[in-house]
Amino acid sequence: MKIASKIVHAGRDKKWTGYSVNVPVVRASTVVFDTVSELKHATAKRGEQVPYYGRRGTQTHFAFSDAICELEGGAGCALYPCGAAAISGALLAFLQSGDHLLMVDSVYEPTRALCDKLLKNLGIDTTYYDPLIGAGIKALIRPNTKVIFLESPGSITMEVQDVPAICAVAKQHNVLVMLDNTWASPVLFKPFAHGVDVSIQAATKYIVGHSDVMLGTASANEKYWPQLREASYLLGYCASADDVYLAARGLRTIGVRLAQHQQNTAQVLAYLQQRPEIARILHPSLPDHPGHAEFTRDFSGSNGLLSLVLKQGDAKAVTAFVEGMQFFKMGFSWGGYESLVTFNLNLQSIRTATLWPYTGPVIRLHIGLEDPTDLIADLAAAFERFNSTVVP
Repeated sequence: MKIASKIVHAGRDKKWTGYSVNVPVVRASTVVFDTVSELKHATAKRGEQVPYYGRRGTQTHFAFSDAICELEGGAGCALYPCGAAAISGALLAFLQSGDHLLMVDSVYEPTRALCDKLLKNLGIDTTYYDPLIGAGIKALIRPNTKVIFLESPGSITMEVQDVPAICAVAKQHNVLVMLDNTWASPVLFKPFAHGVDVSIQAATKYIVGHSDVMLGTASANEKYWPQLREASYLLGYCASADDVYLAARGLRTIGVRLAQHQQNTAQVLAYLQQRPEIARILHPSLPDHPGHAEFTRDFSGSNGLLSLVLKQGDAKAVTAFVEGMQFFKMGFSWGGYESLVTFNLNLQSIRTATLWPYTGPVIRLHIGLEDPTDLIADLAAAFERFNSTVVP
């Protein structure tokens, strides 16, 4: 089945949807049983997709989990109230005091904070590594290394990791590999086909696609799914049926939305490459981008998230750039239909294993579904404000 067809039909099993096109919103805390034998059966099967208690899931949750598994290739999928919860839930499912974690240096900033605060306090040691290390990760593996965590492309700086090379080394040392697959979504990169054991996503972003739901997913292969599933339940994670319904509905259009994001971004990139204020554009589709060879080898397309490294500029100049934009709104997250802008004045402050080679500020853009000519005009006006404020 081609990916466009799979996106439309994944998870649409009649046992979950009945005679509807979309899965119904089934809200439940208590599940009631008519007989003792029914209760015993549900109790025996409570680790499977059988209604037992609301936190274990309803038809709404089961249909969406199935869809994510079909698209990513996992054996099972746990749902969480947000992407950060999916990351913490997955890590806590497989790490304990005395363990060692290898964490990519370009990781999402809240994940770094989780490692440096909560995991550290639990006696879990974290080593950050160069995102471009590839098979060289072998030199960092210790006898107590339990998990290698990848994020590819990385947050803000977008380095693409050599996932198959890292996974091959990990398998040789019996180390579990987790990947934050949010940038690619289930459409652009197939984690399990490349050797990943646990794939994590902030479904909040491209899966939901409309900036109105917080949701996270963590899928696992057959070896690790039972442990992930049980730990997720023991930690108390669950997601609202209403939020899961909206995510399932958003999933049906992710293919066409991503294609438009990619098309719009290509036009905006062509404009940005002409701007003299930019020292470097960070987007994996560009030939000079770190990991571009791995990107063209492993990914089936790109999206609308990119960063601009400016040659110079202080806080005042950056403020002039981001304030007053018509279409690019200041706000965290990305993956919705709207264009967004954020900034970072000191990227080295969130890197510890690698040296950030630039001194200028970084502007992160999410290219939405507006007409790209409007977005380009918005950026041109932002650069005009920037240039009128920047101190040479």
